[in-house]
Amino acid sequence: MDIAIFQPDQPQNTGTMLRLAACVDVPAHVIEPCGFPFSAKAFRRSAMDYADLVKLHHHQDWQAFDDWRTAEGKRLVLLTTKADSAYTEFAFEPGDILIVGSESAGAPDFVHHGADARITIPMQKAARSINVAVSLAMVLGEALRQTDTWPKSGQQG
Repeated sequence: MDIAIFQPDQPQNTGTMLRLAACVDVPAHVIEPCGFPFSAKAFRRSAMDYADLVKLHHHQDWQAFDDWRTAEGKRLVLLTTKADSAYTEFAFEPGDILIVGSESAGAPDFVHHGADARITIPMQKAARSINVAVSLAMVLGEALRQTDTWPKSGQQG
């Protein structure tokens, strides 16, 4: 299981998602361009002391990421409010990459078209969306549970 963040524009959310990846031991992919300088210094500041724990892959653009993903044969699962399939009804596979769009704009059409599956978190109609980091945590937890790929060692909680 991997996570990918497409063109993030909020460093705090990016740091939260990278910390999540570090804590549950899944590789994280950041796809440029970011809405903030993504340097080693900025990354260390947003990920705090978890920077050394995360398996971070930095892709210069969508094409570089998609070329890598295709070569690896990994399925891309997009979290989006523009899907009909609930994440709780989806059958995850251990090699999946869960991808989220930017906080302000979501994922553009070419990312939707490049995804192998699109899933959503059911919400009440009056709600627009859940924070992207919270959404990713919810779905990643379910994906790890389904595939029985939670980390087996270390502390819990």
